Amino acid sequence: MYQNDLFLRAARGESVERPPVWLMRQAGRILPQYRALRASLSGFKELVSTPDLAAEVTVQPVDELGVDAAIIFSDILVIPEALGLDYTMVEKVGPRFPRTIQSAADIDALNPPEEAPGHLGYVFDALDATKKRLDNRVPLIGFAGAPWTIFAYMVEGGGSKTFSKARRMLYKEPALSHRLLERIAIATAAYLKEKTRHGADLIQVFDSWAGVLPPDHYREFSLRYIDLICRELGDVPVTVFAKDARHALPDIGKLPCQVVQLDWIADPQQARTQVPGKVLQGNMDPAQLYAPTGQIADGTRAMLDRFGRGHIANLGHGVYPDTPLDGVKAFVNAVQDYRYA
Repeated sequence: MYQNDLFLRAARGESVERPPVWLMRQAGRILPQYRALRASLSGFKELVSTPDLAAEVTVQPVDELGVDAAIIFSDILVIPEALGLDYTMVEKVGPRFPRTIQSAADIDALNPPEEAPGHLGYVFDALDATKKRLDNRVPLIGFAGAPWTIFAYMVEGGGSKTFSKARRMLYKEPALSHRLLERIAIATAAYLKEKTRHGADLIQVFDSWAGVLPPDHYREFSLRYIDLICRELGDVPVTVFAKDARHALPDIGKLPCQVVQLDWIADPQQARTQVPGKVLQGNMDPAQLYAPTGQIADGTRAMLDRFGRGHIANLGHGVYPDTPLDGVKAFVNAVQDYRYA
């Protein structure tokens, strides 16, 4: 089906001759052609909501870097927007929600969660346009934020160092918290299923704020809803990335997902024992791509040796916007030159 299906074969646990490679946040920022396009627009949300432009940005790293998978250019906050909670993207600050969720009445005022895909046609149009541009060269990844991460934004009103408002709700009003989380999970599952109908070959769930929750709360208020999404997606391969929640790896290993993303602090050998049977993804330190290119290549090969088979090469988090393009290419090329014994 694909000229290069290495990524999908690896995600399914099949034998491959080398690890596939792609980078989180590869669609944008590090590429001069992305920066030129972005400078011509009114803002980030214009790019996300214009299908042909989102498709162009999605394909740029495939053309420029030769990565083994594309990831649709979008935003995790399309879900609260589809539920009726609009946000603005403030340059160099991040997302801001003029209205937040504080009460049962606020939840009741949201749009029905099962109708979320109907508000996100531009995302599916972007997927359709991307598939045409890719022309079966490589698979396409779709993604969403985990329900807890979306909940945190919807209650807090933006990013936060502590997410104390969102965490307070879990303690003071657990039943209300579950009501909102369930709505987010239902909306997200419906949205992701529609993404797969428009050509997404694998889904990645980003739990960006997993690390702010203690283990018992993470199990109760996050994992159960990621589990719901994985089950709703059925046979579609799923990658789960719980940022800064290494304590949760044994529980993540029980999820019906195929791939587990690791940050750069995680130990690959330990992770193998905690998530048996899963393919691992990661976990190069993004800051290592600032090093001289020879050191990057050496570090990449050392990482690949530590993981062995059953691995998708990636960074431990998204590529930083000021990362030298030569550093990114050195990482990608080192993976593509690698061969399993």
